[in-house]
Amino acid sequence: MDNNINVEKYSTDTTNNIYNDVKQIVESSRQYAYNAVNVAMVQRNWLLGKRIADEELKGEDRAAYGKEIVKKLSEYLTELYGKGFTKSNLYQFVLFYKYFPQIFHAVSGKSMLLTWTHYRTLLRVTDEKARNWYLNEAINQTWSVRTLDRNISSQYYYRLLQSPNQQTVENEMKSLTADYQKDKLEFIKNPIVAEFLGLVPNTDLTETKLETSILTHIQKFVMELGKGYAFVARQQHIKTDIGDYFIDLVFYNYILKCFLLVDLKTSKISHQDVGQMDMYVRMYDQLKRTEGDNPTIGLILCSETSEDMARYSVLHDNDRLFQAKYLTYLPTVEQLKTEIEQQKEIFRLQQENNEREEI
Repeated sequence: MDNNINVEKYSTDTTNNIYNDVKQIVESSRQYAYNAVNVAMVQRNWLLGKRIADEELKGEDRAAYGKEIVKKLSEYLTELYGKGFTKSNLYQFVLFYKYFPQIFHAVSGKSMLLTWTHYRTLLRVTDEKARNWYLNEAINQTWSVRTLDRNISSQYYYRLLQSPNQQTVENEMKSLTADYQKDKLEFIKNPIVAEFLGLVPNTDLTETKLETSILTHIQKFVMELGKGYAFVARQQHIKTDIGDYFIDLVFYNYILKCFLLVDLKTSKISHQDVGQMDMYVRMYDQLKRTEGDNPTIGLILCSETSEDMARYSVLHDNDRLFQAKYLTYLPTVEQLKTEIEQQKEIFRLQQENNEREEI
């Protein structure tokens, strides 16, 4: 075993500023670690997909044989390694291999820029020409996963082809995705990475202490309303073929006979937030709602603006009577504003006390 450390992968250049130097060493080391995990994950998933695809060819009734193989492999791998090996994941690995059979002979396969989540997002594109275009753009333009997801969902490739002024379309895209490109820790926040490493996904990585504090308080506040609320879950994991989502708070109201989903935003509310909540509501109606339950409702809380503090995402099949009925059992906008502002002030005072104790 070679115990020598290859320092070439780290930044070893020095300057006259030790603070800048040590910061650069730490950041380059982190980047190397992120890249190593990413490449290993992509390779593992491709190899698993290839092996399963090869096995499927052995059966006379390939469809039935392949389905049975995937089912048994999912159970076997889950028992050995825990999460990350659902049947849907294994099917994605197979599709990954079939869509990108020569990936490790191409630049994209050797690239440190694309994560498994990038590739998983690309699997949604059935048009091979469009998929390859998105792949190359994601590499060349260093698109984040959220940018890639947004561009695929908005048919960016086809709109560019049809537009007489492609620069205008591109400029609009860059403006709309500017915030998506800022999160340098996007990769390690992904729960898929934790599953790959055999760790329990820690959703606290995606929350600030303030968000956690507010959510804890709102959870107690809603329960104390005494209007038929039962607590269901916090940071409830919803997995779909387009990604992993965590709903901040879930309640069930046994008077209204419906679920209430709560999502907290510490920035000004956007149409993307409303769209996401609408998706949560639709998913919950499909996956959790049972006969006799009324349609699920969603509540978005915004802690940094006095406008649009609370919005209710009510599905198309609800009428005004249901909306009015819901609102009589939900906290008012004014109540929510007060509770959030109080919690922000409590949090600020706690932080000040902690700082004084450290001094």
